[in-house]
Amino acid sequence: MRRRHLIAAALAAPPLLMAPSLARAQGQGTTRIIVPNAAGGTSDILARLIAGPLGRQLGQTVIVENRAGAGGNIGADYVAKSPPDGTTLLLLDVSVLATNPFLFARLPFDVERDLATVSMLIYAPYILAVRNGLPAQDAAGLAAYAKANPGKLNFANSGAGTLTHLVAVALAAAWGGEMLQVPYRGGAPALLAVASGEADLTMQGATQSMPHVTGGRMRGLAVSGPRRLPSLPDLPTFAELGWPQAEAGTWQGVLVQGSTPPATIARLEAAIREVMQEAAIRARVGELGAELRSDGADAFRARLRADTASLGKVIRDHDIRIDQ
Repeated sequence: MRRRHLIAAALAAPPLLMAPSLARAQGQGTTRIIVPNAAGGTSDILARLIAGPLGRQLGQTVIVENRAGAGGNIGADYVAKSPPDGTTLLLLDVSVLATNPFLFARLPFDVERDLATVSMLIYAPYILAVRNGLPAQDAAGLAAYAKANPGKLNFANSGAGTLTHLVAVALAAAWGGEMLQVPYRGGAPALLAVASGEADLTMQGATQSMPHVTGGRMRGLAVSGPRRLPSLPDLPTFAELGWPQAEAGTWQGVLVQGSTPPATIARLEAAIREVMQEAAIRARVGELGAELRSDGADAFRARLRADTASLGKVIRDHDIRIDQ
């Protein structure tokens, strides 16, 4: 049975948060990394990790600005309308750009025309985790609990229409139950809701959720992606469990304004590739449960188009809408 999920989008943006990096003496100007969600999420963690090294590669000061709201549209639109000079970068989970054209009746920008891909950065699988007091002790127990208690579980997602919301809807359907979807303004507040017992479960990128699981603030039950996580070897994968959206996760990438000259994009792509190969960056990415994915602009665009097709199908199959 198809159900319509009507969800409200939050439009207000919080104050900007900035993290300056070092600039090389010969450099001029400032490059900004726009993160279209709240501080503390995977995109924000990654942006602040690479800001300093990227500044050294570009010979400029690099700062991070959080422009959250409207399911990522506020930050994306800001970059889409920025000067096409390569000094305003958009760093986000690719799924935002793949799903929003289906979720919003009108977008203030066109993804294909107004945003140019530069480079992928990482892939981090999702960790499905529950509050410590929830009766379900393992993945099978959670599925059984959801089926036996339809509508009783509160699922904290990263925001209305985000990939964590879409995958949670698909999981509930596969389990034969329903969950109450509670949107938060990013992965960090969703995780805090579960850690505090305000919500029952969530599913976020390993980059930001692993410290909560290994620290005992919540209980991990399963992971997406092609393999189990070395740091959490007892957690089965979605594929092992026969759950849908087995390859779901956070695919992080960098884009710029759509009319940015190819030579400028190539320079940024090369600088990012150098940054992601630095030993300290590689080590930290691995610690956070992610994999390097420094694909170039063309591979990134192909990935974005493929995700747009596959995630658009999920949205249509479950009749999900953003109510504005």
